[in-house]
Amino acid sequence: MAVHTKHPASAPPAAPVREKTGHLLLRGWCIFVLFMALSGTAWINAFGNTVTAVITIAGGVLSVGLWFAVRPPVQWRRLPWFTFAYVAWAAASFLWSAWREATALTLLLLVITTVQALFIGSVLSWREIVRTIASALKWVIGLSLVFELWVSVFVQGPILPGFVRPTEKMDPIVYWSRDNLFDGGRIQGILGNANLLGPIALLAIVVFAIRFVARSSNRFLLGAWIVLAAYLFYRAASATAYVAAVAVLLVLGTVLMMRRARRPGARTRYYIAYAVVGIGGALAVWLARGAIFTALGRSADLTGREAIWEQVLARAAEHPVVGWGFSTPWITTDPAFDGWIIDHGQTVMQAHNMWFDVYLQLGIIGVILMAGVYFAFIWRSWFFAVDRPRWDLRDDRPYSPLTLLPTLVGAILLVQGLAESNPLLLWGWLFVVLLAFKIKQSPHVGEGAAEQRIAIERGETPPPGP
Repeated sequence: MAVHTKHPASAPPAAPVREKTGHLLLRGWCIFVLFMALSGTAWINAFGNTVTAVITIAGGVLSVGLWFAVRPPVQWRRLPWFTFAYVAWAAASFLWSAWREATALTLLLLVITTVQALFIGSVLSWREIVRTIASALKWVIGLSLVFELWVSVFVQGPILPGFVRPTEKMDPIVYWSRDNLFDGGRIQGILGNANLLGPIALLAIVVFAIRFVARSSNRFLLGAWIVLAAYLFYRAASATAYVAAVAVLLVLGTVLMMRRARRPGARTRYYIAYAVVGIGGALAVWLARGAIFTALGRSADLTGREAIWEQVLARAAEHPVVGWGFSTPWITTDPAFDGWIIDHGQTVMQAHNMWFDVYLQLGIIGVILMAGVYFAFIWRSWFFAVDRPRWDLRDDRPYSPLTLLPTLVGAILLVQGLAESNPLLLWGWLFVVLLAFKIKQSPHVGEGAAEQRIAIERGETPPPGP
């Protein structure tokens, strides 16, 4: 005869764990912040500079308020100090800036972007960061396709910023959308620039693929998003993005080989092979750039970039140590930039090379600080990806696909920085600061005080006893 006991061996049934409403709202706000950074030029094209500035400043103030309200644990000794040094040097350049109004405006954008990156890294776990980035990218990819479809179906012609239809034929560079969705030409999405859309589409492929490999829920939908991002990547036809994709594959292959090394010193030959392939490949691309870029439909001088670089370097050489003053991007209404370098009838807003841009603005000191920012970021993200997670005697813990994100993002930004200055602002700068800060605060996915505190906030882990 069965006997019922009042002391069952298993735990009583309970409702599944649900995230707290406050944390859901917090993550929703982080998605919006990331979406703003990823789609930065879209806000200007849609609403203008003033409205975009108000939203950006208000968003920074709100994030600071939330930071003080949530009070997440932060290891103050483990901060990205090169980042702070670069921001401090940019602020100091106001003292000798040749364009002080531009310095003040763009410095405010730099500080807000830096604060937002630190805020997101402190209130979200590694898994949530990747999930939040994926959500923001879905909005950019989805809205870009919807926008291009709306232009082609309803507008049936190019459209200017502010949803204005041109009354005469203009240079395509000024169009927000060129109505190329159905004619096979390059599409620009909500960003209004194919060279900005290409790297973001590549980033989306990387993030969605990482979540797919990590066996996230709705893998079928993730596969669909990968296809959509790949379509935008192809239609953007950005030569820089194509080269970045090759770099991503090279870095990914090297990381996977490093993870297979079993003996001490076994990685040495991989490092040598990686250096040979990387340096040799970069040299080959530069020497054969004429044939390569002609095949990609670009001119051998990188679509006029070499002429821009010559003028930037000539001006930078006049103040080589401290530079002319911070301004990222260049404020084209400032007399110092207005009409200085003209491309397709428009004043250029950047040097089209992040290192030349820093050299112009902050001199050799700025270049050294920026090199420190990227060296520290690449160094930590590399070993974050290739080293097996270990904090005790156990050495057989599995690798997490999430650890691939920082080093692959670094590959995209370094390549993009050779032909664009975008890694210095918006999502490029935000991702460098965010990922560098998070690696220093939480060097293991799911482990550490910060990660466990966030899990408690989500209701996943019971708080420790007294």
